[in-house]
Amino acid sequence: MTPIGVTIAATCASLLLLLAVLELVRRRRLREKYALLWLLTAVVLLILSIWRGAVDSIASLVGVGYAPAIIFAIAFLFVLVVLLHYSTVVSNLADRTVWLTQQIALLEQRIRDLEQGADVENKHDHREP
Repeated sequence: MTPIGVTIAATCASLLLLLAVLELVRRRRLREKYALLWLLTAVVLLILSIWRGAVDSIASLVGVGYAPAIIFAIAFLFVLVVLLHYSTVVSNLADRTVWLTQQIALLEQRIRDLEQGADVENKHDHREP
């Protein structure tokens, strides 16, 4: 059976994670669409922390001798999923940044070309007969 101290510590940590995510969303430091994975992680960890029998059942099913290790293994798995998700987001943003940089360079070149064309026309218009 999972020791009560581990259950209390895991429950407190899960509640703190849940409250931290909610506070970050409230302060608009974390967007809702990115908070969903963190909220799911916190809720699953909270359920596993409180429901001691589930952790013990999963541990015996998997063959882990120390049941609380399951809580940390699941937390680690969720963190890996969140990191994978953020890696895809960062990769997408990097690609978008390159594309936007190229578009800005093309627009700046177009502006320079238009300004040079306007300067040439102004020189022709201001000639004295």
